[in-house]
Amino acid sequence: MRTSVVLGIAAFPLLLWGAPECLAQAPAAVAAGANAATAAVRQTETDEYTRYELLAPESASFKIRYEVTATAAGATVYYNPIRKGSVASDEAVYDAMTGEPLKFEVISGEEARKDPLMAGEDTTSDFIRVHLARPVPVEGQGRMVIVKTYKDAKSYFREGDTIVFKRSLGIRRNSVVLPAGYELVECNVSSQVLPEADGRIGISFMNAGPGEAPLLLKARRGAQTGASAAARSVTTRKSWEAPFEGETERERLSERAHQDRDIVYFLQQPETHSFSLYHDYTESRPGVNRYLNVVREGSKASNPSAYVLDTGEKLETRVMTGAEMATEKIIAEEPVSPTTQVVLIPFTPVKNGQSVRLRISETYTAPTSYGLDGDELVFDRSLGRPRNAVVLPAGWYLLASSIPASVRQLTDGRIRLDFWNGRPDSVDVLIKAKRRVGPAIAPSSK
Repeated sequence: MRTSVVLGIAAFPLLLWGAPECLAQAPAAVAAGANAATAAVRQTETDEYTRYELLAPESASFKIRYEVTATAAGATVYYNPIRKGSVASDEAVYDAMTGEPLKFEVISGEEARKDPLMAGEDTTSDFIRVHLARPVPVEGQGRMVIVKTYKDAKSYFREGDTIVFKRSLGIRRNSVVLPAGYELVECNVSSQVLPEADGRIGISFMNAGPGEAPLLLKARRGAQTGASAAARSVTTRKSWEAPFEGETERERLSERAHQDRDIVYFLQQPETHSFSLYHDYTESRPGVNRYLNVVREGSKASNPSAYVLDTGEKLETRVMTGAEMATEKIIAEEPVSPTTQVVLIPFTPVKNGQSVRLRISETYTAPTSYGLDGDELVFDRSLGRPRNAVVLPAGWYLLASSIPASVRQLTDGRIRLDFWNGRPDSVDVLIKAKRRVGPAIAPSSK
């Protein structure tokens, strides 16, 4: 699937900027009503991302920008724990959709536990209780940004001429920005190293493992400061290593962990060559008012639908051809043949400082990517999102996966594979499966 967004009649490349954790079940119609609004009993969240900006070493302090999405339908508040051993200050919370400040207060764990959303939580931690801008819609989200400064001498300290940031990180997507003038000399977690616009060095990673990432960073003085430290603007040049021609420099040097798109494929029975899917996408560029999905050759899209995850608002969808695009002067950033299929989704133009998050659902028929080889199911497709998931059809068990994946069984017995790719490229996934000889046994709830 190739994508672009359209501003007026001009199209720009849509870079793959971050995404929430893929949901386990198939997309459902957006619903409303009092019963749904009060259905939440436990707090749930997704799409967590944390950015740590290390302040002056003698302060033992770092500024945190924590992006998180509340997903418990009907919830009007969200509880963010204050980590033990850290002293928090300068807290602020913003609604990610509008950019407006949100009301919040710091409360004890004992008080937090009185809310059914937090029943059973550890009462020894304090919490920031955030009042959301709107109740979380059914099948929707409440996105927020929590900003705070932590002072924690056990996590951030000097060791001779070296500064050390040593912290176990349970959030799966993280970045750490070194103070100005410091160069990275050690990092124990495989990470992208990317320059900030002002020349500070950023370290970014995705952790797909089951436990916390025991991050250890070390840095020393030696990096340039001031105007000379500023990073050169990235370009649209591609690799100089002929004959390879991959992604552009801009795409290769984008922060993979912060990219905000993900996708889930729900395979139908292989004889149909079809799969339903949904993908989530955040747009934050002022003035952008359309999403343009150019369907890759060999696939045919049907039954498109879309809605705003922040509000539950349903959006119009329109299936077009390349010829119709040319007639209406809608220009993509890539060649589109007259017969190419395109799904166009208009939405209210994004205002400066605001963003909108969409969920787009479609059914694809792709005989070249999905079908039967004898008695074996075969799904062979290039997946470009940072986080991709594939759910096998009912009655099939996993036989092979060419790309490492985490695997789990859903409550209805289907098998789900999650592919997390921290590199700025695609993974060529080849999955094979066979029919079960007996009924699936539902996973234990323990």
